[in-house]
Amino acid sequence: MQPLPHHYSTQVSGKPDQNLDLSLENGLGLVVAPPALFGGPGDQWTPEELLTASLASCLVLSFRAICKASKFEWLDIDVNTVGTLERVEKVTKFTEMVTTAKLTIPAGGDKEQAEKLLHKAESTCFISNTLNCKIELVCEIIEG
Repeated sequence: MQPLPHHYSTQVSGKPDQNLDLSLENGLGLVVAPPALFGGPGDQWTPEELLTASLASCLVLSFRAICKASKFEWLDIDVNTVGTLERVEKVTKFTEMVTTAKLTIPAGGDKEQAEKLLHKAESTCFISNTLNCKIELVCEIIEG
């Protein structure tokens, strides 16, 4: 890892009544639109989904790094994050993010250690550390 601070840059371009074009410095892009719940088309990535995807992805990447350092073997992980958007004191904001992690470990693996490492990943995930809402992690450990 390079020393901190790190800087991340994205570019968003848009016109009235059109989807937005989101791109990285290297040109990689995707289309962003309002969610169907806000009158959007419902067939593109939304800012809300990008936020929940960021939390889920950060958890998995943190978990992967922690497992590597701990020499902990695992087979597969599926993570789902659900964010709750509400109106609180005249401000629309996320009030809760619930992440469910379904982790498959080898037969005979240490389920207690697996859950401990998942929680450690959550506590070191800089996305969850940045968010100002309730964060919950639900763990399901299965043997493969």
